[in-house]
Amino acid sequence: MLRFRKLIFLCTLYFVLCTSCEGTSFQSSVPRYPVRVTIDTDRAEFATFKYPSATEYIILNREGYFLNGRFLRKPDVTDAWGYGGVVVYANMAGGLDAYDLACPYCAKRGTCSPCEVDGLYATCPLCGEEYDLASGTAVPTKGIANEYLLRLNLIRSGNKITVSQ
Repeated sequence: MLRFRKLIFLCTLYFVLCTSCEGTSFQSSVPRYPVRVTIDTDRAEFATFKYPSATEYIILNREGYFLNGRFLRKPDVTDAWGYGGVVVYANMAGGLDAYDLACPYCAKRGTCSPCEVDGLYATCPLCGEEYDLASGTAVPTKGIANEYLLRLNLIRSGNKITVSQ
């Protein structure tokens, strides 16, 4: 009888521990698309984008690379820019952040147009939500969306910036 009670206790404990973690990992509304971007700030066109250059940004999408809204060049064959394009942003704290420019609010509804960046904010042209890039978190500011922009992995090694999923 004692063994049976221990077995019931262990089974209950196992069930509680295994199901308590279910659903705790966040899943963004933005579909996962490949991201492969390497920016060499030693190249002439990216020379002004050096650490720390606050509120400067580089956007990569199917049209090409844009530094602070100015077209630089077409994307390389090996580049991949996620679902809505990639922005690499020099924030006010002196660090670099990278985000997918797809608005999570619109992506959840099946309509998506890349956010437009103006220096401090990324603004969705469809719903009007603004995401504060300068904060270092891309938090929505108008309250329309309840998700931040999808953060991407960014590695800085010397003068090379690599962004991936």
